[in-house]
Amino acid sequence: MTLFDQIRIAYVHLKERKRQTMLTALGVAVGSAMLVTTISVARGSSSNVITKVIDTAPHVLVSADRIEPLVPENLIGYSSSRVAMVTRNVTSNDKEVIKNYTEVVENIRKIKGLESISPFVLSKVLARNKSRFTSCIARGVSPPLEADIAGLKKNLIEKNALEELAYTPDGILVGYLLAEKLDAGYHDRIVLVTKNSESYPVTIVGSFSSGFNAKDEREAYVNLALAQRMEGIAANSVSGIGLRTSDVNRASGVAAQVADITGYKSESWDETNRNVIDFYNRNAVITLVLVGFVFVVAGLGVSSVMTTVVLQKVKDIAILRSMGLQRESITRIFMFEGLFIGILGVLIGSPAGHAICHFVSMIRFEASTAGVLKSDRINLVETPEAHLIVIVFGVLIAVISSFSPARKATSYLPVSILRGEVGA
Repeated sequence: MTLFDQIRIAYVHLKERKRQTMLTALGVAVGSAMLVTTISVARGSSSNVITKVIDTAPHVLVSADRIEPLVPENLIGYSSSRVAMVTRNVTSNDKEVIKNYTEVVENIRKIKGLESISPFVLSKVLARNKSRFTSCIARGVSPPLEADIAGLKKNLIEKNALEELAYTPDGILVGYLLAEKLDAGYHDRIVLVTKNSESYPVTIVGSFSSGFNAKDEREAYVNLALAQRMEGIAANSVSGIGLRTSDVNRASGVAAQVADITGYKSESWDETNRNVIDFYNRNAVITLVLVGFVFVVAGLGVSSVMTTVVLQKVKDIAILRSMGLQRESITRIFMFEGLFIGILGVLIGSPAGHAICHFVSMIRFEASTAGVLKSDRINLVETPEAHLIVIVFGVLIAVISSFSPARKATSYLPVSILRGEVGA
C-alpha cells in the first residue's frame, strides 16, 4: 500500500465522522487561539515594562559605592614590622557620595556613545501640605541636564515646568499622584521635612506623569543646590550620576567602561530594574504554562476520538491485516488522521487568535493606578513567531495523541477480530 493510499483511507475515516472530527478540531483550535493570544499579551506586558523602564530611567546609573574601597590612611605603606590596631569601632556618619563630581563627569564624557550626563542628589523627605503629609524622594538635579535623561521633558504635564524649575531656587516638580495625595496644585506652597527635622518650604512649579505609579506617587524633582543643603553635603558632591546612551543596547558596555574609569559602581538600566523585569517575565512563563494545558486537554480529545475510531474499525483492520498489510502502514493511517485533525485545528485557531488579538487591542478602559503601570489598554505584541510556535505545537500534540490508539490498532490479531473476540 502506497503512502497516498494510507492518506486517502485516513481522510475517508474522518469524512465519515464529520461532526466528531470538527468538534475535536475545534478543541485544538480553541487551544491554538488562546495560546496565540496569551503569548501576545505576555510579550506585550514585558515589552511595555521594558519600554517604560528605558523611557523613565537613566540608561546607566553611577552610584557612590566604590568598586574597590579606599584604603584607610593608617594602613598605607603597610609592612611586616608595622601593625594597625583598632581599639574602638567607630561608625562614620558621612554619607556615601561622589566627591568632585565635576571631575568625574569630565572623565565619563570621554566615553563614546553618550548623549547626556546628569548628576543628582537623593533625599528622603516628608512632604507636608497643611494637614496632609506623605513620604517621598526628592531628587536634586540640574533641570537642563535632566530633561532628556529619563524622558522627564516629554512626561511633563505643564510643558514649561523644567524651565520654571531652573529659575526657581525653591521650586519642586512633583509626580501627579503625589500632588493628588497632598491635594496640592500649581504654585501651591508645601514643606519638605528632612530626617534631621529641618523644614524647607518649596513652591510647586509643575507635575509629571511617567506611567510608573510608584514613581508618580513617591518622587519629586528639586534643584541640585537645594538637595545638597537638605542632605548636608558639599556643593562638589552628589549621590550619583545618570547617563543616557545613544544606543540603549550598549548600556551594559558603557556601564563597564564607566566603572573602569571612575572606580564607582555602575549599572545598566536592565541591571538596575532586574527585579521588575524578572517579575513580568516569570508571570508570562507561568501564564503560558497554564494556557498550554488547554492543548493537553485538546490532545486528550484527539486521543479519545482516535480510540473510538479504532474500536469501530477493528473489522476493517482485520481485513487489511489478513490481506498482508503491515502494522506500520496501519499505524501511519491512524496517525495521519491525528495529523489532519491537528492541521484543521490550527488552521482555524491561528486566524481566530489573530482576530482575538485585534479585538483586545482595540479595547480601551479607564487608566488604573492600582498596578505597577498606568495603562488604559491591554498591550499586545503579536508576532509571526507566535503563530508558528502554536501551529507546530498544535499539530505535534495531535499527532502524539493519536500514536497510542494507532499502536493499539495493530495489537489486535486478525483471527481474534474475525471470530468476534474483539468487539466492534
